[in-house]
Amino acid sequence: MPAPTPAVRVRRVYDPPAPDDGVRVLVDRLWPRGLAKADARIDEWPKALTPSTELRRWYHGPGEGDYDEFRRRYEAELAAPEAAAALDRLRALAKTAPLTLLTATKHPETSHTTVLQEELAT
Repeated sequence: MPAPTPAVRVRRVYDPPAPDDGVRVLVDRLWPRGLAKADARIDEWPKALTPSTELRRWYHGPGEGDYDEFRRRYEAELAAPEAAAALDRLRALAKTAPLTLLTATKHPETSHTTVLQEELAT
């Protein structure tokens, strides 16, 4: 029987690092405001996995975009070669150790982190 895959979880980057975080991966395109790099304890920052500036602005802009449409567009971005390679790297890491996706967003459940977490589970 194969060993269970270590957990992939999402946490806010402003929360203090936990001993069971494993590999800590910042999945936001911009560095979080007010957070010192030394305090963040970031192991990876694969910007190729973050939503494009255009998509991020559309989703968070005036009138705010629909989450289902955001998700569809973001999944298309993740299919690009550079993003797919970065996703494969995180999948490989997640098979050997816990992986914590870090974000500054206040609502991770309706952000790109949920999409990433699901992609890493496949």
